[in-house]
Amino acid sequence: MVSASSERPGGSVAMPTALKILVAGGFGVGKTTMISSVSEVPPLETDEYMTQASLGVDDLAGTPDKSTTTVAMDFGRITLDLDHVLYMFGTPGQERFWFMWDDLALGSLGAVVLADPRRLTDSFASVDFFEQRQIPFAVGVNCFWGQSDFSAREVQTAMNLRTPAPVVMCDVRHRGSSKQVLLALLESAKAQAARRLSPSPGY
Repeated sequence: MVSASSERPGGSVAMPTALKILVAGGFGVGKTTMISSVSEVPPLETDEYMTQASLGVDDLAGTPDKSTTTVAMDFGRITLDLDHVLYMFGTPGQERFWFMWDDLALGSLGAVVLADPRRLTDSFASVDFFEQRQIPFAVGVNCFWGQSDFSAREVQTAMNLRTPAPVVMCDVRHRGSSKQVLLALLESAKAQAARRLSPSPGY
């Protein structure tokens, strides 16, 4: 995913098509890190230091060292080619901010659901959200410390996905790894769109 000029042969300039995706998942799963690793511009981050007000409200189980939290959304951009620019919106992971998700999802091509293999249940709410709204998604299993005790197939079975969704093992600290998750999402969204447009048998 390399930045490209929008100037066409002959000097003409055309506006690229904007593609919008969400990066969702449980609290502290790596959404801000993923967007930061792939964005070609300095990402907009709304992380704030956690205070005493979050005690008893935000579940820190599994993330005892986390000191900041996203209070609105994260934003990043990738130029795919002359015709397409990908805009990424990271959703807040805490339950008290879920009211924002419907607004963020409007007009989205699809979503990446990040999952921590040590606490898969934290990603179930995100999966349910996109399945219920029939929004294509890919699951990125963020392998903290670069390793996981489970395979992609084992994670897929454990999550019991009701819709076709690729499951990709990744380390979101690294651009190349995050890129593979995004590519899997784009391919899956393209395939689902083709299935919707294909004529039904018997017509």
